[in-house]
Amino acid sequence: MPCKKSSSTHWVRCWTAWVLMLAAAGAPWSVMAQSIESILAPGPLIQGHIKQENDCKQCHVKFNREAQSGLCMDCHKPVGADVRAKTGFHGRLRPQACNSCHTDHKGRDADVVHLDKKKFDHTQTDYLLKGKHQPLECAKCHVEGKKFRDAPTQCSGCHKKDDTHKGSLGDKCADCHTENSWKEARFDHSKTRFALEGKHADAKCKDCHQTTNYKETPRACIGCHKKNDDSAKGHKGQFGEKCESCHNVRAWKPTLFNHDIDTKYVLRAKHRNITCVSCHTGHLYKSKLTQDCNSCHAKDDKHKGTLGKDCESCHSERSWKEPAKFDHDKSSFPLLGKHGKVECKECHKSPLFKEAPKECIGCHKKDDKHNTNLGDNCADCHGETDWKATQGRFLHDKTKFVLRNAHAESKLKCTACHKDLQSFRKTPLDCFSCHQKNDKHETQLGKACESCHNDSTWKVGQFNHANTRFVLTGRHIVATCVSCHLTPRFKDAAKDCYACHKKEDRHKLKLGERCESCHNTRAWPLWNFNHDKRTKYVLDGAHIKVKCESCHKFEAPKGKDAAPLGNYCSSCHQTADVHDGQFGARCEQCHVTESWKKFQRRLTGGLTQ
Repeated sequence: MPCKKSSSTHWVRCWTAWVLMLAAAGAPWSVMAQSIESILAPGPLIQGHIKQENDCKQCHVKFNREAQSGLCMDCHKPVGADVRAKTGFHGRLRPQACNSCHTDHKGRDADVVHLDKKKFDHTQTDYLLKGKHQPLECAKCHVEGKKFRDAPTQCSGCHKKDDTHKGSLGDKCADCHTENSWKEARFDHSKTRFALEGKHADAKCKDCHQTTNYKETPRACIGCHKKNDDSAKGHKGQFGEKCESCHNVRAWKPTLFNHDIDTKYVLRAKHRNITCVSCHTGHLYKSKLTQDCNSCHAKDDKHKGTLGKDCESCHSERSWKEPAKFDHDKSSFPLLGKHGKVECKECHKSPLFKEAPKECIGCHKKDDKHNTNLGDNCADCHGETDWKATQGRFLHDKTKFVLRNAHAESKLKCTACHKDLQSFRKTPLDCFSCHQKNDKHETQLGKACESCHNDSTWKVGQFNHANTRFVLTGRHIVATCVSCHLTPRFKDAAKDCYACHKKEDRHKLKLGERCESCHNTRAWPLWNFNHDKRTKYVLDGAHIKVKCESCHKFEAPKGKDAAPLGNYCSSCHQTADVHDGQFGARCEQCHVTESWKKFQRRLTGGLTQ
């Protein structure tokens, strides 16, 4: 049993005897080793380390005292993390062994922390005590039963009950409050979406923040200044809610709205002295005004809208009744010549100015000697300087009939075509109307004389025969007109070859009148007729050398190339049939085209010749 004497020497002797007794009793070595460590232990461990009391290697490394601190931090991981990161209380201390401050083996109830709360330097931690935090007792933040390091570092951890904003501004209380006083705020409003400028900088928080939920505070002017807008001198919502369009933060009055710069409508003269509601009678944004004068001055419009809404074209802002500044030259009817000296009322019979005629005939109908035959465009001939002066003003080239060459004005008088002043418009434009007496073709070629003649001289022809149904090719190109056209009645000329080449027809009409079937326009002796391709009767053998007239002996019917012939040999060789028709009309079954005397005989079983 354990010795009760307190001398260390006696203590060692007693425990040595105890181990020898265990060895004599045959105890295992592990029990003996544990007993030896127990004998050598300085004393019992604290209550928190009781599990490690019989296992020294949990805290000690044999023959290596410096390794003990590493084992401490393996168990006390948060402290080890602070030491490695050099944060927190332990991380800021100079490097030293853990047992230099925290010793054990002093009994179950021993205090191994040795923390003097009064002398503890809180600057060695991650949380500096400032302001009113300095005189506070530790228990205000460090709850009994929890580790000191678990104390909250956010303001809301201790001051949640003091948060009058109910969490609407988040948990970063330090953005506004300080450690000196919770009620003292140092919030920088310029970093919000509503910077305090002008008179707003002097306003108290409660003037705008009616509730502790600051985020619900309106940013629009109307949110705080609706009472100003609803007052007797306010707009009562008529001008909308964008107060900043006219007012600013320096002062609610006077307004800084500049109508000339801030809008597209510059206020001039008498417009500067009128009140806003004189024009803006409805809601500013729902009933937008147009920029035309007529919107306000419709009642003053003596023209009843006939001149449109551009009142400023004539009137000015100085006075509605002031003499008009209208520039007639910018209208569709510039005042030229004698028109510039005419009084307005001479043309404008009423304030409906657009009713005034713009056509010359509207005022000069009495001066029209053409009896409206030339229409209403008097200006084509007459000018504004003198009604009677038309010399050089009318340009005939702008009409449908351009005067040129022999028709030019210098060579031809107007009366040559225009019989009187009333007939200018209805003068015919075709050549035939004036040149009928010159028509040698007796109207046979129609009235389009310009097809052949030109306006330089009547006798010069420029007819293009390619535009007719008979195009000139080959020898026809060099032939003279009179070769075919025997009289000026050109359409009487025949279009068929036989009509002109009858004397060249050596076939005596046996091959018909369609000479072009064989002949061409290059030369009459040149001809080509392919009997094999153009007929149903192929020429071979002795037939190739036979003349056309040998078979075609009779005159061809009208419109045909030749008189019809039979396709049988007997059609031509009936007189040569020594069989007197006994073998029928199909001579080709025995005879061949090379020679009538040559024949082929058909026998049973084959063909022989």
